[in-house]
Amino acid sequence: MIDAGNGVNLKRCQAEDSPTQSMKRLLPMKIGILPTLIVAGLCVLGSNCLPLNAQEKLPVVLRSQQPVAEGAQQYHSVRSQQVWDLRATAVIVCDMWDAHHCLNAVRREGELAPRVDAFVSALRERGGTIIHAPSGCMDAYEGHAARLRSKAIEPAEDFPDAIAEWCYQIPSEESAEYPIDQSDGGEDDDLAEHAMWAQRLAARGLIPKSPWKKQIDVIKIDETRDFISDSGTEIWSILERREIQNVILVGVHTNMCVLGRPFGLRRLASGGKNVVLARDLTDTMYNPGAWPYVNHFTGTDLIVSHIERLVCPTISSEQVLGGAPFRYSTDQRPRLLMLVAEDEYLTETTLPDFASKHLGVDYRVRIVYGSHEERNEIVGIQEELRQADALLVSVRRRALPTRDLQLVREFVSSGKPVIGIRTASHAFALRDGLPPAGLAVWPEFDAQVWGGDYTGHYGNQLTSELSFINDAFAESVAAELFGKNGAGQGRKPWMSGGSLYKNESLKPGSHVWVEGQLEDGATQPVAWTFIRDSGGKSFYTSLGHVDDFAQPAFQALLLKGIHWACDVQRPVTLEGVALQEQRFNAGARQ
Repeated sequence: MIDAGNGVNLKRCQAEDSPTQSMKRLLPMKIGILPTLIVAGLCVLGSNCLPLNAQEKLPVVLRSQQPVAEGAQQYHSVRSQQVWDLRATAVIVCDMWDAHHCLNAVRREGELAPRVDAFVSALRERGGTIIHAPSGCMDAYEGHAARLRSKAIEPAEDFPDAIAEWCYQIPSEESAEYPIDQSDGGEDDDLAEHAMWAQRLAARGLIPKSPWKKQIDVIKIDETRDFISDSGTEIWSILERREIQNVILVGVHTNMCVLGRPFGLRRLASGGKNVVLARDLTDTMYNPGAWPYVNHFTGTDLIVSHIERLVCPTISSEQVLGGAPFRYSTDQRPRLLMLVAEDEYLTETTLPDFASKHLGVDYRVRIVYGSHEERNEIVGIQEELRQADALLVSVRRRALPTRDLQLVREFVSSGKPVIGIRTASHAFALRDGLPPAGLAVWPEFDAQVWGGDYTGHYGNQLTSELSFINDAFAESVAAELFGKNGAGQGRKPWMSGGSLYKNESLKPGSHVWVEGQLEDGATQPVAWTFIRDSGGKSFYTSLGHVDDFAQPAFQALLLKGIHWACDVQRPVTLEGVALQEQRFNAGARQ
């Protein structure tokens, strides 16, 4: 069951206004506001209030997620293109209040608000409808033309079920695990700062737990065209009477109000609107001290993924404003892209699990998978690779479309960090023959990217003992992972999960960390670093069998290798990795 952060059963919905109540509110009006209301009503209904090209169109790219195969727990990120008539398009600005009880939320909103204002301003000038929805703040807009315009809208002829009610869950979400624990309310403040902030709010005569009075002033409200409402029935009536089918939600907070309000994503999607979330113009209420114990912004990414899978598609603001998507200045996570396309070692399961447990604190992880229908296709690789800061490869003997492989080559040549596990040594090399027309291979990938010399492996029945080599840097890594007693002669060996790969002759620029030894004394390097010709850093390990991922020692080694390649200065210890896995698993079972 999903917890919305306020202790309310998610199967229940809290009533706001019924359609009948909403209609009754329109009747008792003061005579003094009637002239303004009449003008506002004319502007609602008259086309002369849109001084724009009636043919204005907005091309958008919608991103959603689909299972890689029926019943699978992995998802392809799928993009589709649409062209929207801006006369049939609205933006709802959700709860961008002038104050909040969470100080960090206030800081993030202050950074986000100018981008939201630019976004809505651009769409307004091109013909879109802008609806400002600062919930609970309607008293501040009594008599405001944009508020009167909303109240003057004729109620829709038909309303979707429960459109006046908060919604905590729709049927598509019922069987899914909610991705974060928000039961503590999601505040991520320093406790001392939070206490001082509450005192400051109280000194201003505000209620510290609910200090908002109106929308933040940075986001401008056009009195001649915009609407102000927090009512599900009013907003639905605005959409219907203006024949609006396309709706973009921006604002906060994604996991609470943006999803659950009567005008939120769940209600509009259920009502049949072509609704999307602007995924870079939002924020979550998530505390990294709660499950799954990840970076605050990773919490937002997890909610966005949940929405893309189960509620509605998303877009991003550069599709309207150009340039790059909005990113908070405090979001310093490297963007790590995982290529997963191998069918022998189950990394389509082990790598996402590893990422969920151990990478969300420091990295923004995206995963693209090989297609189940077309062996030599990795779905979404072009879009994701262009945005990546680091690349992790778990691919086995795939030829890729020429342009896709060229992008991988360009990424490697750029000097960005690259990490590989197990079959990445022969990721883009076929056993025999030339690739089919339109496809390309890279047989030198092993030597050029990893500094490797893969020539096969020892028998699957032979197990090897793994240990850090007797080398100053390697032993410093061992000491970090295992503690001081893990260095020198006391370093702790562990057993490999799969067969021992043969890499007889590593290239200059490589530095071995760990080697594997068979019972007969034969040894092979199994984890090393490599400095590429471009100066880029590579970390490779021939480990990566499903049984390796079950061992904290391997998880710690892989995490340390990723940190090394990406210059992330966070200590990695065996104890810390084991504790994180325990905490994650305990939280996931709740």
